[in-house]
Amino acid sequence: MSNLDRQAPLSVCGGRGFVVAEPVRELLTPRRVRLGESAEVRRLLPNLGRRMVGAWAFVDHYGPDDIADEPGMQVPPHPHMGLQTVSWLHDGEVLHRDSLGSLRTIRPRELGLMTSGRAISHSEESPKPHARFLHGAQLWVALPDAHRHVEPHFQHHTDLPAVTAPGLTATVILGELDGAASPGTAYTPIVGADIALDAGAEARLPMDPDFEYAVLSMSGEAEVDGVPVLPGSMLYLGCGRTELPLRAASDAGLMLLGGEPFEEEIVMWWNFVGRSHGEVEAARLDWMEGTRFGVVRGYDGARLPAPALPPGALKPRGRVR
Repeated sequence: MSNLDRQAPLSVCGGRGFVVAEPVRELLTPRRVRLGESAEVRRLLPNLGRRMVGAWAFVDHYGPDDIADEPGMQVPPHPHMGLQTVSWLHDGEVLHRDSLGSLRTIRPRELGLMTSGRAISHSEESPKPHARFLHGAQLWVALPDAHRHVEPHFQHHTDLPAVTAPGLTATVILGELDGAASPGTAYTPIVGADIALDAGAEARLPMDPDFEYAVLSMSGEAEVDGVPVLPGSMLYLGCGRTELPLRAASDAGLMLLGGEPFEEEIVMWWNFVGRSHGEVEAARLDWMEGTRFGVVRGYDGARLPAPALPPGALKPRGRVR
């Protein structure tokens, strides 16, 4: 999914300057962003005061939206570099096309994982016809310097491992949780898991004290370490935890995101993760005038033009508040 903000700011992220080295309970309020003509998303990362969680650098939550009489998701071809996109659905379908020739329909609880590496472009749209409801999350993972120029590739995994306990099922999307490892390729120590809780369930998830964590609420009424987390909001948890208490007042869906704090300082702008203003400026020019990002074939419409860069140069300086 693209960042469709036509006045996209340059964000300085990464480094350990603002990583919280102890357990905290920091509730993040989403920013509402229009996605095309008929959809709105709730953006949790980057957020004022909290730019990353481990290598997770971008989190949008959308829906559940009734799109029975709407076009649904319509994101034209757009570029990415220096990151992985993670597509995760609870309802609906998304048709993925990319400049490698990939064509896949992603369905609920299936992993769509695109590694942009040095350069890729893709589009995302609701199929025709499509299901009535659309509900999911789109997430980006920043690639470390050693791997950010890898050859682009796309993975689609329909069978993912799960961790279970009474009243709880945690599907491992990326990385590892309690010994269960996702088949998706990861380039940093990381975890992403979809947690389904039954009404009345109480459970404790094992955690790595060296990771920083956050929990995104997708649906239902749940408490995370005693804090009520409403759908569309996210609770940042810091580091230093060995377990996480969860409690559900109704059937609830959560996403656990975590990983080792991202050591490197990065610059993130529009759909690019780089290391300098000049690097993202060159990527923008390549998208507008070059061939580096390839061509997405089969999408019925024009590709997405790049917004203007903010004036002035920005150097990575660590996390900002």
